Amino acid sequence: MEQKPPFPPFTKESAIQKIQAAEDAWNSKNPEKVSKAYTIDTEWRNRTEFINGREEVVAFLDRKWKKELEYKLKKEYWSHQDNRIAVRFEYEWRDDSGQWYRAYGNENWEFNAQGLMQKRYASINDMLIKEVDRKL
Repeated sequence: MEQKPPFPPFTKESAIQKIQAAEDAWNSKNPEKVSKAYTIDTEWRNRTEFINGREEVVAFLDRKWKKELEYKLKKEYWSHQDNRIAVRFEYEWRDDSGQWYRAYGNENWEFNAQGLMQKRYASINDMLIKEVDRKL
């Protein structure tokens, strides 16, 4: 059986460890690697898109990182309880015309006993920025 420590129930320290692992994986921009942190039947809401299962996660992330060039993400702990973690995040990226964006959002995560994320709900807003205004 697949496992992805740390396992719930989370402490503040183990929640922060889980968040850092997610940030590192997403910054790799490797859809296959990222998908291994989720259950086979994971359920996502990402903005207005509903994603079900690892195969859809890989396809979504592949599309995302072909569009969002020079992607860089930073996640921060918000709260946790039992098998759930809430994070706030921001990331920056540019499109193929050179326009830069900063995205802000919140995610709610739910994990199974093996430490795999079974649910991910993301609310995200984009803001146009100038390259000189980049923070990440």
